[in-house]
Amino acid sequence: MAAEQSYHYIQRMVKLRDGLPRPGAEIRFVERGGGGPGVVFTHGAGMDHTMFEAQADAVERAGYRTVLWDMRGHGESELHPGAHFSAADALADLTAVLDELGLERPVLVGHSLGGNLSQAFVREHAERVGGLIVVDSTWNAGPLSRIERLGLRMAAPMLGLIPAAKLPGIMARASAVSPGAVAQTESVFARMPKHTFLDVWRATVSLVSPDPAYRTPVPLGLIRGAQDGTGNIAKAMPLWARAEGVQEHVIPDAGHIVTLDAPEATTRALLHVLEQWRFDDPREQRSIG
Repeated sequence: MAAEQSYHYIQRMVKLRDGLPRPGAEIRFVERGGGGPGVVFTHGAGMDHTMFEAQADAVERAGYRTVLWDMRGHGESELHPGAHFSAADALADLTAVLDELGLERPVLVGHSLGGNLSQAFVREHAERVGGLIVVDSTWNAGPLSRIERLGLRMAAPMLGLIPAAKLPGIMARASAVSPGAVAQTESVFARMPKHTFLDVWRATVSLVSPDPAYRTPVPLGLIRGAQDGTGNIAKAMPLWARAEGVQEHVIPDAGHIVTLDAPEATTRALLHVLEQWRFDDPREQRSIG
């Protein structure tokens, strides 16, 4: 029922109202809320900002300055003809959005590819980030087995064998578990051409860069759907939590698209992490789950 309510709620969402011209793309975003700490939501591969609308509303009501945006080639952000999606361009776009809004040390919240992208941004620009919340995403710096490395290399070629008409439905059923979330996910996936989706998938893989010695230099929160069976997330995220000494928030009855499968539980976990950081001094406590 919650997922069905989330689906219909998302359909009524106000469009992103602000545009930012970028090389090869036009990025769309919206900033809401007052003068509280900034929270920037970055969606997953093939999805768009609507997957975070319920959480962004709750975070805004809690007094935060919220930003929703669509990565190039996703949702309302245009990818110009002949342009391709790359991780480097997406990182540069995120930087440009933060610069445009003048955000100082916001919390980055990223799902799947958005989580990989946010991790990479922190790795390059830790001084610009006040905290990192990763939702159903693998650990960029985490260890990979030989089989996992092979799986990463073969993912895009295998997806390329699936007919374009069937790909959105297959991906949606692999990503969500509730009927409403599956329907919404399939609808969003279907808007992206297959060749762009494969570029996006390659970009996601390129952000995985194992480094056993690396630890997240900003406060870290981790959220995962209990039924997430995509990639190695169910294995990697608990390992990451133990390595960093933070709590992993596991949401029952939810798959990879946890924000749509279990919007209320996901929102509670997100607010729990944010409120701990808001009232704790990050200079004394590096990472809080």
